[in-house]
Amino acid sequence: MDKIEVRGGAPLSGQVRIAGAKNAALPLMAASLLSEEALVLANVPHLADIATLAHLLAALGVEVVLDGTRGGTAPGGRVMALTARTIGATLAPYDVVRKMRASILVLGPLVARAGEAVVSLPGGCAIGTRPVDLHLKGLRRLGAELELRDGYVHARAPRGLRGATIRFPFVSVGATENLMMAASLARGTTVLDNAAREPEVVDLANCLTKMGAQIMGIGTEQLVIEGVARLGGATHEVLPDRIEISTYAAAAAASGGEIELLGARLDLIGAVVAAFDGCGVAIEESERGVRVRRRDGGLRAIDLTTQPYPGFPTDMQAQMMAVLATATGASTITEAIFENRFMHVPELCRMGAQISLHGSAAVIQGVPRLRGAPVMATDLRASVSLVVAGLGAEGETTVNRVYHLDRGYEHLVDKLRACGADISRVAD
Repeated sequence: MDKIEVRGGAPLSGQVRIAGAKNAALPLMAASLLSEEALVLANVPHLADIATLAHLLAALGVEVVLDGTRGGTAPGGRVMALTARTIGATLAPYDVVRKMRASILVLGPLVARAGEAVVSLPGGCAIGTRPVDLHLKGLRRLGAELELRDGYVHARAPRGLRGATIRFPFVSVGATENLMMAASLARGTTVLDNAAREPEVVDLANCLTKMGAQIMGIGTEQLVIEGVARLGGATHEVLPDRIEISTYAAAAAASGGEIELLGARLDLIGAVVAAFDGCGVAIEESERGVRVRRRDGGLRAIDLTTQPYPGFPTDMQAQMMAVLATATGASTITEAIFENRFMHVPELCRMGAQISLHGSAAVIQGVPRLRGAPVMATDLRASVSLVVAGLGAEGETTVNRVYHLDRGYEHLVDKLRACGADISRVAD
């Protein structure tokens, strides 16, 4: 199993090209099941999760053609053409879904297009249970017949889906995406209240609109979908990955460097920009993206609470904690989205961080410097937070179990090395 070795102390300097967003690309790929015509996606990132979903879609009968050359306005992304002329199978097996929870996103499109689906329940994950109850309750509201048997969701809609009003008790990105796709082919009007407003949801809605879907209220908490008889093909570019943008900003902050993030967009990361500004890091628009630099005077403590978009994203909580570990004063981060998302805390403490947990809140008392140490990654964002911490630490940090990183960060080591980081990935 590979590990990453980081020798900290060198401020980052250079440019990083931001990849297409994984969390946008995955639902966009699932949307290909809704049409018999080709959906062409540009700026698709090179990630393990993308390959996993492509494999599942191919098993369902989707023709997947991947062009490794650059595509879109953000050079470096790939072009993927997905054509579901017919649905050849409706089973999403456990051995695929267990690798990636986003596989549940095929459920809505399969039921809407083929009238049936058998999809494995994802189960729990390292950062919490993340139940799919809202997906299932919403599909029932749309008229699907659901049965849970032997760890699988068996869904049928032999007479098709019909529109309904669905109010989410709490914001769920996945449920919003799944039901928006399903409702696009349902008869009548569907209203999704308290819908997620994340940029990735907006990206999916915009792509569905290009395919012929009738969706109103895009970007608001109420989506109104007028079902249509069929959807066509489209060409769509995946938006830049806002979590990757924010993660490299954290790397620059932790190391004390200055980097330019090519293809990045400030409008995607408003809450992150505000948080970094509060702790002494400037993120400003540049000609080719955004520029990140630590201001004079060092890092300062701040208080944060993770929230649904447009609030501070839970997927940046661990990376921000790595930055605040060396800020002057005491910071507090409250995790309001997922339970059990503080598993990186003991590892950061191994590096000399002073962090205490109080239920859903972590209090970070800043120290002058972290020290390199062997640490263990537990999930995707925890993994990269330890790399971020290592960039600003004295000595060598060895991050073990880094296979998580391949799910969400394209060429992480190469990108950091190009900015002057002393970092390598080695086989254990």
